[in-house]
Amino acid sequence: MAHESIRIICEEHAVLASMFRSLGLMVERGPVDDVEGFFDVMRAMLFYVDEFPTRLHHPKESELLFPRVARLAPETVDLIARLEQDHANGESEVRELQHLLLAWELVGSVRRPAFTAAAKQYLEFSLEHMRLEETVILPAALRVLDDADWKELNAAFATNCDPLTGKYLRDPVYDRLHTYIVMRAPAPIGLGKS
Repeated sequence: MAHESIRIICEEHAVLASMFRSLGLMVERGPVDDVEGFFDVMRAMLFYVDEFPTRLHHPKESELLFPRVARLAPETVDLIARLEQDHANGESEVRELQHLLLAWELVGSVRRPAFTAAAKQYLEFSLEHMRLEETVILPAALRVLDDADWKELNAAFATNCDPLTGKYLRDPVYDRLHTYIVMRAPAPIGLGKS
């Protein structure tokens, strides 16, 4: 994939998939000995999966990539409509998970099954969403977009990267959040106490 925009989308998907898998491991593991730390890390993870896609990832797909692909590859229109609906519903789904987590924390383990089931469903749904983007939408984009489209997409997506290194210009808010999660999540998920 020679296009910068596709590289960035796939890198962002990889970051999100890693966070989703870590969240799933945390759910399976449960609080063990550090109940307060468990819920702190879980809240931070849910905040991240709420903030990162909504503010940084989905707008680029929805505003820049999807309209071009839908226009030139009509066979993708229904899937793009579904993916757009996923984007629109994502924030409320994460908020529901945050509510279910709070209920588990405050009411007790009787609320754990509801959170666990909702989290599993959300994680599977999110990973499938990204898989469809990577296996259907991005190949369609490669097939139908022309040099002018790629020039515009690559320029827009590259604004998130440092031109000297090709790496993302880091947002200190997300860096702090990521560091917090990694340092507090128990091993092997993070570097915190296991």
